[in-house]
Amino acid sequence: MSSVMQDGFGRQIDYLRMSVTDRCDFRCVYCMAKNMTFLPRQQVLTLEELQRLATLFVGLGVRKIRLTGGEPLIRPGIVGLCRNIAALPGLRELVMTSNGSQLGRLARPLTEAGVKRMNISLDSLDGQKFRAITRNGDLDQVLDGIEAARSAGFERIKLNCVVMKGRNFDEVLDLVQYAIEQKIDISFIEEMPLGEVGRSRGESFCSSDEVRALIASRHGLLDSTESSGGPARYVRLERHPDTRIGFISPNSHNFCGSCNRIRMTVEGRLLLCLGQEDSLDLRGLLRRYPLDDQPLINAVQKALRGKPLRHDFNPEGAVQILRFMSVSGG
Repeated sequence: MSSVMQDGFGRQIDYLRMSVTDRCDFRCVYCMAKNMTFLPRQQVLTLEELQRLATLFVGLGVRKIRLTGGEPLIRPGIVGLCRNIAALPGLRELVMTSNGSQLGRLARPLTEAGVKRMNISLDSLDGQKFRAITRNGDLDQVLDGIEAARSAGFERIKLNCVVMKGRNFDEVLDLVQYAIEQKIDISFIEEMPLGEVGRSRGESFCSSDEVRALIASRHGLLDSTESSGGPARYVRLERHPDTRIGFISPNSHNFCGSCNRIRMTVEGRLLLCLGQEDSLDLRGLLRRYPLDDQPLINAVQKALRGKPLRHDFNPEGAVQILRFMSVSGG
């Protein structure tokens, strides 16, 4: 099976990011427009279709699945879907990215269902700033969700922070300190130019090098070869061994050479690259062949041979990809 999920450049694909909804209870400024139009229900994959695709991809060699959105925890039936996917023979781990708003009630059911690790978005520790970035989020609710996640027993928890000048760059050290106190990891992410969000992204762009230099002004940093299976580059803190700092740098340090990922949107588009529009319509194949997976397998293998070598993000230029991050599977 070693060549079943290999692209045209010889990269082995074993990681699927699967969106379960394009909807979200936040409206983060880097992710979507203030007034969003969401997909009609009939265009969204059913839970049964999501399960079928997860089973198919694990059978082809995918070993890690990350459930995303939108906000995955507002999808009805999400815990049952997690339980079914986590039980698939051959899957190494099921993980999830969430905004944290629903973890107060769902963290423990998710660990019991088999979700191994949880990434939680946290872009500010200031209530007013947090609401400005998320447009309607409640910081206390998210902090309570993080505490619930810590208590629930996930194997690892990581915070994700999209750093933007003029919004939260001045909080980087505070966020690192919070992660240290909670004994969890944190990754700082360069904003990606996906979707027209009503402003120039170049005005707020902050590179990973700038963030790292700021952290290094207070903490001794040790480069690490550790990997969580995704694009983050990690460093360790000399005096705080329980916390790793990650940098995800799609603009300044292109990580495409080692890409092992594909994404699937909730309407069943298989995105071969986050920064390109190449995709395969799996929903159409699912519904055309309800009892036969072979046409889907053939289509996936053919599509992978056309996976682009790299993306070409330019935060200073015009929007290159019109779909929002929430549609891409965040």
